[in-house]
Amino acid sequence: MLPDAPQATSQSQAKDAQTKDAQTKDAQTRDVVTLRNTPRNLLRDQEAIWTSPARLNESNAVGPVLLVLATTAAVTTDHQVMSSSKLENTSLNNHASTASNGLVGGFLVAPGIFYGLGAMHHDEHATETGILGGEAILDALAVSEVMKLVSLRERPTIDGARGKFFQSSVGTNSSFPSNHSMIAWSSAAVIASEYGGPLTQITAYGLAAGVSATRVMARQHFPSDVLVGSAVGWMIGRYVVHRHRHE
Repeated sequence: MLPDAPQATSQSQAKDAQTKDAQTKDAQTRDVVTLRNTPRNLLRDQEAIWTSPARLNESNAVGPVLLVLATTAAVTTDHQVMSSSKLENTSLNNHASTASNGLVGGFLVAPGIFYGLGAMHHDEHATETGILGGEAILDALAVSEVMKLVSLRERPTIDGARGKFFQSSVGTNSSFPSNHSMIAWSSAAVIASEYGGPLTQITAYGLAAGVSATRVMARQHFPSDVLVGSAVGWMIGRYVVHRHRHE
């Protein structure tokens, strides 16, 4: 019986290797960046996003901890910032609102443009950027809406910009976090990650920062609203790229 042992071991190792190869191929198939796979990927994204706190440890908790501290500091100064006479300017508010809507509109259509150009020129990289950009935006919106329903924060234009949380009267018009910022930063993160040149990154993140700034200038959001929206949107965009991008 002893001579048969090496052969049995070899067969077992071969089967294990085949199983691992099959699992790897199956995972690659599931993660292929296509429009068809996007709904499934979105569900997997949401599961990973909402369970991410359970995976925090000493090596990856620095960012979230800093965000919590920065948000806490921002919330304590929100009322003072929004009560500034410089922001109580109807003309400035209107122009800033128009600018923020225009900029975020650009980030919303960017995935479609990348996808369309990629399809026209058979550019898989551009096509992938378009799909992942759209996926990141949808992920960001889903997270933002849940956070809004939980926070129920008043807008800066209500009650002297006190920004009170958990106000049932707010309904679906919660201020925290900023949807515009979430959309802009999630889309920008995908574009900047897929096309990592300095000019692309400066442009993408610069325009996203413009969205965040103009939301405050328009008196539509408090600084803490756009801070959290920007940070969470960026993290979601980066996650989507690194989870699904074809290397």
